[in-house]
Parts: sequence; structure tokens; C-alpha cells
Amino acid sequence: MSAPDQQQPNQLNIEISEEVAEGTYANLAIITHSHAEFVLDFVNVMPGTPKSKVKSRIILTPQHAKRFMKAIAENINKYEAANGTIKDLEEVPFPMNFGGPTAQA
Repeated sequence: MSAPDQQQPNQLNIEISEEVAEGTYANLAIITHSHAEFVLDFVNVMPGTPKSKVKSRIILTPQHAKRFMKAIAENINKYEAANGTIKDLEEVPFPMNFGGPTAQA
């Protein structure tokens, strides 16, 4: 038996800063790839704004991109098992005003 503060040989100690822990909201992901990497750009698109900035960019090897895809699929399956089916955006009426006030001319 090991002491509680000793790490197991295959354990990874991951720390997160307060700023990163707050997270960044994104409602659009743009995914591009080359032969060597996948690039995931996360964007927060706001209505009435002609330009949006990438909030975060993650670069993955093809192998890690495939692992990420499998992990997302597994987590979606677990979520839906507990909370019901997530409707695709095509199935949900999407208000063009994003829930804000309706523009008037």
C-alpha cells in the first residue's frame, strides 16, 4: 500500500489554472486538417456582429484527433443515456435573433 499523497506509476497529475477552469464559450467549431495535424478552431459567433474571433485553437495529431472523436462519441452516448437524445440543430427551430430582442427597421 502506498501513502495517499504518493502517485501511482501510471498516474498523471494534471493542474488547471483558475482562468482556464472558467472555460470559454464557443458555438462554432471549424475543423481543418493536413497530412500531419488536425486544427480545431473554436469561435463564439454573436448575432449582428459581422466579424468573430477564434477564442481557442487546438492542434492535434491525426491519432489524437481520432481518440478525441471516440471520446466525444462515448461521452455523448453516456449523456443521452442519462438525459435523453440530443436533437440535431436541423431538428430544432433555430431563432435567428439568438434569443435577444428582434431588430426593427
